[in-house]
Amino acid sequence: MKVFSFPVNEKYARKHNELLRDTRRLQLSALFLALLLVVVGTAVAWYLSWTLMSWIVLGIFGILAVIFIIVAITIPSQVGSAQHLYDTYPLAPAIVAEVNPRDVVLLALVNTNVDPSKPPRWGLALRTCSNIEPHDRIFGTRVPTAAVSGRRTLTHQDHWDEITPMPIAWGTMDKDIIHRAIDAIPQDMWARLEKNKDKLPDVQQTKRNLLILS
Repeated sequence: MKVFSFPVNEKYARKHNELLRDTRRLQLSALFLALLLVVVGTAVAWYLSWTLMSWIVLGIFGILAVIFIIVAITIPSQVGSAQHLYDTYPLAPAIVAEVNPRDVVLLALVNTNVDPSKPPRWGLALRTCSNIEPHDRIFGTRVPTAAVSGRRTLTHQDHWDEITPMPIAWGTMDKDIIHRAIDAIPQDMWARLEKNKDKLPDVQQTKRNLLILS
């Protein structure tokens, strides 16, 4: 699949895009750990009466704190803006595969090949979402997504080991854009996804929520 380009409402995306929200949580966690390291390092130094060993310990904790601060600062630039994400990752079909009281689980059909020019190597990926408005929280509802690729191992450089479906609806409230995204996905891909919708438990049992289809 190709990228589905559309004008992202950045203000709306910052509020509704749960992938960006996860990034902000990770950023805050890194800053919290940096602060915790400084506090603990200072406490240990005070306990050791500010001896040479205490300064060594404080230096180690300080270096670790700086590393976490650098991580927190660089995370947003590594992920990019919502517009960058949607402009980078290919369109993929997803359906509501499970409805829970507070969230839904999306099951998406994704191409796991790193090189998109090669014949597709299909897989099923999932994402738990707390909000998919304006889509209905009904089993089988079609949800167009961008397939955000994550990590790959040294032994499998030719395909992705983690892919996260990111709903188009997290980037816009325009229903016409969402319907155009649904129509842009070939019917045979929707049919393949529907055929494999009962494999959600198998996907949930995988290490990174990605099941390769045979």
